[in-house]
Amino acid sequence: MRLLLDTNALVRWHLKKLRPAAVRTVQRAELVVVSAISAWEIAIKESVGKLDLRDTVEGIVARSRFHPLPVTIRHGDLLRDLPRHHSDPFDRLLIAQALDEGLTILTADRVFELYRVPVAWV
Repeated sequence: MRLLLDTNALVRWHLKKLRPAAVRTVQRAELVVVSAISAWEIAIKESVGKLDLRDTVEGIVARSRFHPLPVTIRHGDLLRDLPRHHSDPFDRLLIAQALDEGLTILTADRVFELYRVPVAWV
């Protein structure tokens, strides 16, 4: 499985708060990627006091041996065709990336299913 961690899954991974089944999913994946979108979302949450990781996303990705996924213009363009099931712009872009890149998203957000994107649950 080629796996994209949503931002919440990345934070829970880093804090060692993922359920054992989700940890096994990450460990068994042939590829685990983290989107640049997650770095933006975490930076915004930290700047408004909603999160305090004390580590950079780049550092977490490197230590975990995950792969960074850049955001492309194509990913942005794909948002136009996504239905508005989800109001979170970060999640919508992660969904567009997963659909475009053939990735399964590790998430706790049940709304992702409405997009017919492959999902693994945290």
